[in-house]
Amino acid sequence: MSSNADETRIPVLIGIGEVLDRPSNDLDGMDSFDLMLQALKAAEADAGVAVLDALEWLGVEDQISFPNPAPQDRVAERMAVPPARRVKTYEASGDGPIKLINDAANLIGNGEIQIAATVGGEALRTAAKRAQAEIAAGREPPKVSINDVAEAGAKPLARLYGLFTPIDVYPLYENAARAAWGQTLAEGQAESGAIGEGLAKVAAENPYAWLRKPVSAETIASATPENRMVSFPYTKMMVANSSVNMGAAVIITSLAKARELGVDESRIVYVGAGAAAHEHHDFLLRDSYSRATSLETTVTSALERNGLKTSDIDHVELYSCFPIVPKLARRVLDWPLDKPCSVYGGLTFGGGPIGNCMMHAAARMVAKLREGGEHGLIVANGGYATHSHSMVFSRRPVVAGTFPQDYSVQAQADARRSDEPELLQTYDGPGTIETFTIPFDRHGNPRHATIVGRSPKGERFLARVPQTDVAAIGFLMSEETQPVGAQGVAATGEDGLAIWSMA
Repeated sequence: MSSNADETRIPVLIGIGEVLDRPSNDLDGMDSFDLMLQALKAAEADAGVAVLDALEWLGVEDQISFPNPAPQDRVAERMAVPPARRVKTYEASGDGPIKLINDAANLIGNGEIQIAATVGGEALRTAAKRAQAEIAAGREPPKVSINDVAEAGAKPLARLYGLFTPIDVYPLYENAARAAWGQTLAEGQAESGAIGEGLAKVAAENPYAWLRKPVSAETIASATPENRMVSFPYTKMMVANSSVNMGAAVIITSLAKARELGVDESRIVYVGAGAAAHEHHDFLLRDSYSRATSLETTVTSALERNGLKTSDIDHVELYSCFPIVPKLARRVLDWPLDKPCSVYGGLTFGGGPIGNCMMHAAARMVAKLREGGEHGLIVANGGYATHSHSMVFSRRPVVAGTFPQDYSVQAQADARRSDEPELLQTYDGPGTIETFTIPFDRHGNPRHATIVGRSPKGERFLARVPQTDVAAIGFLMSEETQPVGAQGVAATGEDGLAIWSMA
């Protein structure tokens, strides 16, 4: 850092707080807002200085457990001195916490504020129990499940084919990418298992992880009654665990304010430059299911903006709602499979509190950098591989003038992206399989398959393989075949669904 750098405009992280709420009776758990308040208090205690009563800006990650149109105001009103400026994210999305941290850093870099905090919390475990109690009492509970929220925002064509939730959509990427990378099913599952084993190991050593038990790659990749297939090729231990009560917060100040307050220099972590971009919001209008251009662009841009390369990164957090996301990210970084891809344990074992997962990752990244290493990279993901926001934390001062920054790299991402194919609302005729997804019931049986196909002209269409077509579903899940690229025929039935038949 140059000697003439204005320390009032250099953002640093000085406090981290995490809360796990596991009462003996889930009905008695804290709501999302109390989790946030407790996380803020824990972050203040970690900083070792009184800051909450002096907050100038509060950024809140939106939540779904306890529906509220202005969660930032709900949290603020429970504080002794409500911050005058408070915002929430546009929705409960996994990139939100990193965006909030970047926004706070920009406000400090612009000279508008000196003390900020970002916080989030979800209490889906308690909310679900309370909803059950409401139903038992003959009352209608609020819609707080992931499925409810996802279904409400589904586009008509996706709704027709039952593509509502992340469990329905992310296999489209997994199955397409496996084919593009030339992997067999066994090789793809082995990579997913290895990633999961690494996440479980990290979570086992994290006092704030939801599940703290090492699990082998083989166990994670094997479908059993205890680890059922939820959507091919994902088992339960490969996907985000949202049935949690968790809260996390970080406190960001200027370097000048941190020093004025007397924060120990060894506990200060510098905020590095970030980068954000997004894909088309309709996942059926993506250019490809074997890559995520926005993710690629934010990762490379975050490194470039901080003057770093992969070999400079000591710790990473690669968003891990489903294995395909860290798989895509580690290929951009060339991150070895045997190195941990998380500092908090990922969304299965660390815990998956909807949009607030990366607030926990940010807190653990600060703790990890305090222990050792110089640079950490967080790769956040939101929606259906829709939003990406990558950011560097560092133990050394960033280059003077980094903030404020325009963190959008949308133009670069758009320039790298191919044209998306035309999406047909109905289609009858021959085609090839571009990718597919197979949801399973709770008994471990395929419910059906949904094909994303391409017509001979390159147009994209959807078709269903009914549960009764055992041969076709078996082909899609076979160890010996590669379904992507296989030919078939779509024919629309009376219900408006196109039925896929293998050629």
